[in-house]
Amino acid sequence: MIPRELSTKISELIEKFPIVAITGPRQSGKTTLSKMLKPDYKYVNLENLSDREFAKTDPKGFLETYKNGAIIDEIQNAPSLFSYLQVVTDERNNNGEYIITGSQNFLMMEQIAQSLAGRVAIFSLLPLSYNELKNSLYLPKTWESYALSGSYPRKIIQDISASDYYENYIKTYIERDVRLLKNITNLDLFQKFIQLIAGRVGQLFNQSSLGNELSLDNKTINSWFSLLEISFIAFRLQPYHSNFNKRIVKTPKIYFYDTGLLSYLLGIRNEKDLETHFAKGSVFENLAISELQKNAINSSTKSKFFFWRDHSQNEVDVIIESGMQLHAIEIKSGKTIHQDFFKGLDFFKTLKERTNLYLIYGGTESQERSNYKVNTIYNLPDIKELDS
Repeated sequence: MIPRELSTKISELIEKFPIVAITGPRQSGKTTLSKMLKPDYKYVNLENLSDREFAKTDPKGFLETYKNGAIIDEIQNAPSLFSYLQVVTDERNNNGEYIITGSQNFLMMEQIAQSLAGRVAIFSLLPLSYNELKNSLYLPKTWESYALSGSYPRKIIQDISASDYYENYIKTYIERDVRLLKNITNLDLFQKFIQLIAGRVGQLFNQSSLGNELSLDNKTINSWFSLLEISFIAFRLQPYHSNFNKRIVKTPKIYFYDTGLLSYLLGIRNEKDLETHFAKGSVFENLAISELQKNAINSSTKSKFFFWRDHSQNEVDVIIESGMQLHAIEIKSGKTIHQDFFKGLDFFKTLKERTNLYLIYGGTESQERSNYKVNTIYNLPDIKELDS
C-alpha cells in the first residue's frame, strides 16, 4: 500500500468534525484510504443496487444500521441521505462518525452545501503524485514513463498495461458516469469529444472550434466539458487577471488530471511515440501542472493557479497566487536549458516586479540562478513553502 499525503490532514480533522467527505475521480484510492484510516469502520458501497435501494427508500433505517463509525462509498447515488445525516449527526454529536466518498464532485458538493455545511471536512483525493511514489517500489525512472503510465493506484500496483487500463476506464466512465450525470444519447459522439479535448490540451478552450467539428452548439460543448470537470477527468486553468496596461486573454486553458489517460487518448503508446509526437511539450506541461495541483491539494494550501498571456503572445504557463505573493512558472520539455526559456518570465517580471520566477524543464539537474529557480519534474517547487 502506498501512503497518501492527504491522510495526515484527514486524520487531524476526523477528530474535529462528525463527517469527513472525500471526493475524487474513480479509482483514485478513496476507498482504500478510508479503510486505511479507519479499518474498524463498517463499510457500504452505494453502487451496490440493494444497498442503494435501502438508503433511498429507508434512509433513517440505513443510518441506524450504519452508525458509530461507517464508510459510505459513492454517497451521491442516494442524495436523500444528506438531510438525514444532518439530523443524526446533530443528535449524536460524535466526531468522526462517518467517512463519505463520491466520484461526482458537483453532485456531492451541492448536497453538502445544502445539508451539511459546518458539519463536514472536505477533501479531494487525486491520483498518486510523484511525491507519494518517491518512497515506494513504483517510482518511475523517467518523466516520460510516468506520463505514459499515469497515476491511478490500481494500474500502477497491478502493473496493468496502459491500453488495457484506460480502454476500460473510458468505457466504464462513458457507460456509467455519463449516463448517470447527463442524458447524452450519442455516446460515440461524446467519446469523440473527449479525444478532441485531448488534442487541445494546454490550449485555449475554443468552444466554437469544437462545436464546428462535432456539429454542436457552444452551450452543449460547455455542458459536456463541465461533465469532465465534475468527474475529475479534465479541468480549466483560468487566466490571471490584473491591472496590466495591455489587454490579457480571458479564455481558460484545458488540462487533464491524469497524463496516462491523456496519452492514451492521443494514441501515444510508448516513449518512442512520445518523443516524436506533436503533443510532447503539451504532455510535459500537463504533467507538471497536474503534479503542482496534486501537491497543493495534498498539502491543503490556499494557493490559486492561473496562466497568463497577453494579445502580443507574451505568456507564462503557471501563475501561483499565494496571498499577496506571486510565483511565475514556465514549463519546457527540453532537456537542455536555453535562454529563450526565460523570455515569458522576464516580460512578466517587468509588469509585476515582486514575482518569484521558476523554470520547470525536462532535464535532471536543478539549479539556483540569480533571478530564477530551475526545477525538474522530479523536484518541483514546494507548494506548501510557497504558500507560507
